[in-house]
Amino acid sequence: MTELTTPSPAPEQATSDSAPETTFRDLGLPATLLEAVEGLGFVTPSAIQAAAIPPLLAGRDITGVAQTGTGKTAAFGLPLLSRVDPDLHKTQALVLTPTRELALQVAEAIESFASALTGVEVLAVYGGAPYLPQQRALQRGAQVVVGTPGRVIDHLERKNLVLDDVRFLALDEADEMLRMGFAEDVDTIFGAAPAERQVALFSATMPAPIRRVAQQHLNDPVEIAVSRQASTVTTVHQTYAIVPFRHKAGSLVRVLQTSDADAAIVFCRTRGAAEDVGTALVERGIAAATISGDVAQKDREKIVERLRSGQIDVLVATDVAARGLDVDRIGLVVNFDLPGEPEAYVHRIGRTGRAGRTGEALSFVTPHERGRLRQIERTTRTPLEEISIPTPADVSAHRVRRMLDDVADRHEAGRLDLYVRLVREHLAAHPDLDAVELAGTLAALFVGDKGPKSREAIEAENEAAELAAASRAVRQRREVEDGARPRRGHGHDDDRGGRRRDGRPDRRPGGAREDDGRPARRLANGTRYRVAVGHTHGVEPRGIVGALANEGGLSGKDVGKIDIFGSFSLVEIGRPLDAATLDRIGRARVGGRLLRIAVDKGAPAGARRKRD
Repeated sequence: MTELTTPSPAPEQATSDSAPETTFRDLGLPATLLEAVEGLGFVTPSAIQAAAIPPLLAGRDITGVAQTGTGKTAAFGLPLLSRVDPDLHKTQALVLTPTRELALQVAEAIESFASALTGVEVLAVYGGAPYLPQQRALQRGAQVVVGTPGRVIDHLERKNLVLDDVRFLALDEADEMLRMGFAEDVDTIFGAAPAERQVALFSATMPAPIRRVAQQHLNDPVEIAVSRQASTVTTVHQTYAIVPFRHKAGSLVRVLQTSDADAAIVFCRTRGAAEDVGTALVERGIAAATISGDVAQKDREKIVERLRSGQIDVLVATDVAARGLDVDRIGLVVNFDLPGEPEAYVHRIGRTGRAGRTGEALSFVTPHERGRLRQIERTTRTPLEEISIPTPADVSAHRVRRMLDDVADRHEAGRLDLYVRLVREHLAAHPDLDAVELAGTLAALFVGDKGPKSREAIEAENEAAELAAASRAVRQRREVEDGARPRRGHGHDDDRGGRRRDGRPDRRPGGAREDDGRPARRLANGTRYRVAVGHTHGVEPRGIVGALANEGGLSGKDVGKIDIFGSFSLVEIGRPLDAATLDRIGRARVGGRLLRIAVDKGAPAGARRKRD
């Protein structure tokens, strides 16, 4: 999703309805917000920003018809922040989004705009995330709340979220919100807000239901419509590879190890995923750094300067953090996660192939994301070429070729007497060893290839790699959404896991849901375990599943029905757990508490009935 246009967009990315002579200084932004925008490296607003920001700053309601990728978040986010009083620790602005993924992206963008404002807290609230941290942040008085309708209603019903002081309401992707069945929730939320408030409604289209919402909740709105920005990138060779989620990290390492690009940028959808990927690269000896929306501006500048100077070769970033980034060295862009919208893809790969230079872009596509890939191809009007991920043998061959490319220069430099003498002595001592075979052996040692391993060693390494991949996958799945939106009418949606069809929380034991949103199920030969976390600790089924996968090496199919009670939960597990596994799981923390897992031996009936 694109919040701001870059200071010097490539010609193919320019929009016909942009006003080149207009800068953010011309829009009337408060000095602190202008400082934040310019600190992020932005000068020229997009068409929707230039059209929407002035009337919003003047206090008018607006309806904006604009596609994703035209800069909507900044268009309402900057005026929204201008209405916030940092000294008032109460919710003053509320943004509604149809999906948790969009809520995270919008919250991260607004946080980056608020970098120059002291004391402003931005909070994302959405289903599927731990409840208690959201509750505490609301009680602290987060001034800006970005959320999905279901979780916002939850917090309203529990009195965690109070809208009495709300001055600004924004609906992002209103048409999608109504398509997903949130119309009644939107009415409820608007009804809980003060009558005197400012409203910004953005939608890709303006059908009759959206117009009715505007007529009901907006006051004499200014109507704005802009076209989708151009999206063809002609100087970038665009490729993709089908990569299962659990193999992404290893695949990325091999891609980077075989790339001839001077530097690369790796895009992840969320800051948590970016941090995990950056850490994994550093652990594999790759000179990498991570930037996301919560990296301070001065630290961001230092990291970018290190990238320019060659101190680091790989930058792992989220979409928001990479806005305005223009580094000549970047010859490769890797989409570790496909972006939520095709337009964001265009801006990602635009980090390379700039100013007439050519670049490479590679996207990792999981098997179920082929539909997203087709959307990207339609948007860019360019078919992506499928390639294979380099194998470990390819990595070794690449390293040896690069070493051999340096042979002539090293030979010309001289001072080789010591090494030549040692090689000759070795050949003399081993007359059956051919000189070429010796050179090949030295090349194998150079790349760390010590020859065939025993079957037991290979199995142990594979098992360790699978466990590490599963652990990373679970951590990232807490933030990186699958992207496939459930169809309306199936009893659950992208926001309402663990809610009944009427939208209220489902706290029946049978209402517990698995990590992927499916109803809980019984396992034929499962053992029931008791863990020491429950509703009072803000725990949800996915948190328990994540801990079991992280510490116990379990997969989703190993976990069955989960019943969450007030101070404990019962979990069915379909495979036996040995003492060491139970010990590891028991020391894991969910909701800030140790799981302390044990086989369930029953409890007093009263305790079972006492649920939150």
